Amino acid sequence: MDILVNAGAVAYGITLVAATFVRHPITEAMRIDALFIPQANERTRPLNLLMGVAIAGYGAWSLLSR
Repeated sequence: MDILVNAGAVAYGITLVAATFVRHPITEAMRIDALFIPQANERTRPLNLLMGVAIAGYGAWSLLSR
């Protein structure tokens, strides 16, 4: 079960990084800045890059530390 959760974290992190650069309905729905910041716009989009690297990195580290 832990492997599935950590693999999901890596996939979500990659999706967040993609949301920084790609404007697609799937990536727009996954944007973390749109979830937490009331008037999210293009200036808040780089937050997805930071959070995506952090989430994917933690998930990958958790997968590799087994």
